[in-house]
Amino acid sequence: MSKLILIDGNSIAYRAFFALPLLNNEKGVYTNAVYGFTTMLLKVIEEEKPSHMLVAFDAGKTTFRHKTYEKYKSGRQKTPPELSEQLPLIREVLDAFNISRFEIENYEADDIIGTLSKEAEAQNWEVKVYSGDKDLLQLVSEKTKVALTRKGITNVETYDMNAIEEKYGFHPEQIIDMKGLMGDSSDNIPGVPGIGEKTAIKLLKQFGTIEKVLDSINEISGKKMKERLEENKDQAMMSKELATINRDSPVDVDLSTVTFGEYDSKKITRIFKELEFSSLLERFDAGETEVQEDLKDVTYRSVEEVTKDILVSPSALVVEVPQENYHQADIWGIALVNEKGRYFIPAKVAMESEVFREWAADETAEKLMFDTKRAVVALGWKGIILAGVNFDMLIASYLIDPSTSSHELADIASRYKKKIVDQDDAVYGKGAKRAEPEENILAEHLVRKGETIFTLKEELEKDLKENEQHELFSNLELPLSLILGNMETTGVQVDAEQLEKMGAELDKTLKELEKEIHALAGTEFNINSPKQLGPILFEKLNLPPIKKTKTGYSTSADVLEKLQDSHEIIPKLLHYRQVSKLKSTYVDGLLKVIHPETNKIHTTFNQAITQTGRLSSTEPNLQNIPIRLEEGRKIRRAFVSSEDNWVILAADYSQIELRVLAHMAGDKGLLEAFQNNMDVHTKTAMDVFHVEEDGVTADMRRSAKAVNFGIVYGISDYGLSQSLGITRKEAQEFIDRYLESYPKVKEYMENSKEEAREKGFVTTLMHRRRYLPDITSRNFNRRSFAERTAMNTPIQGTAADIIKKAMVDVSERMEQEKVKSRLLLQVHDELIFEVPPEELEVMKELVAEEMEQTISLDVPLKADVSYGDTWYDAK
Repeated sequence: MSKLILIDGNSIAYRAFFALPLLNNEKGVYTNAVYGFTTMLLKVIEEEKPSHMLVAFDAGKTTFRHKTYEKYKSGRQKTPPELSEQLPLIREVLDAFNISRFEIENYEADDIIGTLSKEAEAQNWEVKVYSGDKDLLQLVSEKTKVALTRKGITNVETYDMNAIEEKYGFHPEQIIDMKGLMGDSSDNIPGVPGIGEKTAIKLLKQFGTIEKVLDSINEISGKKMKERLEENKDQAMMSKELATINRDSPVDVDLSTVTFGEYDSKKITRIFKELEFSSLLERFDAGETEVQEDLKDVTYRSVEEVTKDILVSPSALVVEVPQENYHQADIWGIALVNEKGRYFIPAKVAMESEVFREWAADETAEKLMFDTKRAVVALGWKGIILAGVNFDMLIASYLIDPSTSSHELADIASRYKKKIVDQDDAVYGKGAKRAEPEENILAEHLVRKGETIFTLKEELEKDLKENEQHELFSNLELPLSLILGNMETTGVQVDAEQLEKMGAELDKTLKELEKEIHALAGTEFNINSPKQLGPILFEKLNLPPIKKTKTGYSTSADVLEKLQDSHEIIPKLLHYRQVSKLKSTYVDGLLKVIHPETNKIHTTFNQAITQTGRLSSTEPNLQNIPIRLEEGRKIRRAFVSSEDNWVILAADYSQIELRVLAHMAGDKGLLEAFQNNMDVHTKTAMDVFHVEEDGVTADMRRSAKAVNFGIVYGISDYGLSQSLGITRKEAQEFIDRYLESYPKVKEYMENSKEEAREKGFVTTLMHRRRYLPDITSRNFNRRSFAERTAMNTPIQGTAADIIKKAMVDVSERMEQEKVKSRLLLQVHDELIFEVPPEELEVMKELVAEEMEQTISLDVPLKADVSYGDTWYDAK
């Protein structure tokens, strides 16, 4: 039997657009509606296996229904331009799939679908309609089903005759009578005022049709109901007419021509690549010949003993540790690809080979890699040193475009029009199901990885040179990956007893706060339950409700912060939440990740994630230990040196981002402040408030500090008003006075935005790039965010580059001086070391010197160095 699928194009596109966050490709083209629509399309094709298929679209805003009722659909919001721009792309996708599409002036997609479904039924075809619009339920019959999108885009609820009967208690054709009575606000169909869905269903169950309801008004109980029906008879009948799908529309479509089966796979592949739908490309095997030709058989040799003759320079080296946490994982195997051949080395063979160990540690032996840091750590746990790496494909890809969604090896190869290697998930499985395959499969996969690195090195290096990033790559990021690997392997000593003691203290604080909160509330309740807390605050204590959710009152942090001065219970609740998070996330969380063998924490530094170039850390995240609360600062007491009598030394850049701003803007006032070693916030207060130094009050300095740091992050009048507790008008006046005082800062900000508009990206002093496709967006919010990013990325990114370069410079100097001291952590603008007492004076001088001389700016860099028995004491 023939099976016809009819899709309500506008409805599904609309649902897709609002179900998914705004996405765009590298060119700045919005793609979320196309992605959602295409995902649903593939699901329908896969599950329904249709013989015929058509997508109906609305042709325009005006239809024959507007003659009946001028205000039809008049309440609808204008279609967002970000969605309108995607409709032609959706049509392109349909054309590539050879799926028929149709629209007709003066009629809606519903009418096209209604007409074609009626025709198909007459030919005894099976019909299924996909939409997000309940109006189409009136088409359900013995031969037609309607699938309505629910949550998201691919989750649908299918209605047949039984489902309609079960939901409404009447037949599908009575849906239009229900609409006539209750109306439809989304289409601006008025219905009868005061009648909702429940009442409409009740009346129709009793009388059958809207006509019979209106003929039987005297039999209806309820005076008001009778009056409403009597007064709105004409409106009710008009509403039914508006809701009725025209199943005899002039649709000039021969159903026999809307067959589905053959499609243009090359077109689909091209569109998916342009739109950067990599996950859909994997799911839809388009079989593009040009790409597939590269994925051919590979010839390799399994090495039972490592000999010097295969260890030539340069060699692509693959050290395979597929588990996410590579600190507690096995090496599965090693591959080597060079001019002499392709080799697979079983992990056991490599680990026991003295020849391999010597070659790995040889700085003159050139190695090409993907994710050097991972290999440094994996080999480091086996006592093998890795050196001589002069190319890293992951780092190169990250520098070329940090906004790219994936820097996986197979994805990088695909971007360079090569398919040499499969995705790891395809070979090993996903997540917990990941398992080591048979040796021949593993060997071929690793050799393919090596070949990908070896083959594409020149192309990535060419792009780095074109971007003026080769120095950033070779002199900063590449040596840094080795340093980070060594830091991760070294780890940092944590005093578990101290953490447990802190946990007990925090528990005690939580119990005390709980008692105080219950006393202020006048009752006991679960503080962690928003459902219980909401009524206490907004009903019992009569505080003004700021925001409501589907489940009740919102008690989120931003709501509570706005109520700080309304009742003394609020500061207690905020403090309770902060302490509770400290306990669960940082005390209990840190105890869980202490390594069983070393009794240290081995965090993972992420070198290729953030778009500003900053490092982040995970398992655990040591960048986010809160230090504004004293209880949070105390957590640093648990971080100690791993050797007896050694100390923790901390070196922190002073106001590095403001110094970078002063240099980049070249503003006389800011330059003078730093060149004369003045307190920059006091200097700003003097300039903005037009007072002498002794006239600067604490409030003036606080305001100046807020705007100084705010400017770096592109602060708005709203942001500053929230920070200082002043009105938006006052905040804007303050920002205006600041920019008048420092005109070059304003000029820098405008120039940054102009550069972004002209080039599509901004750069740091060391040529790190950040692409900003939204800088020309028609959407105000997206454009504004891109403009703020254009202003602050060069500053934040340069500050990130400076701290990274300082790590490289300090490490090189430590190696030259042959000190025993170790670099343990980097947290924002701070470096943490453990130092033996005899090297303390040397290290204080060495670290400060290298950090302050790492780059030459028009203002001096300043590093504050301190030390103590713990990280807490060192600050």
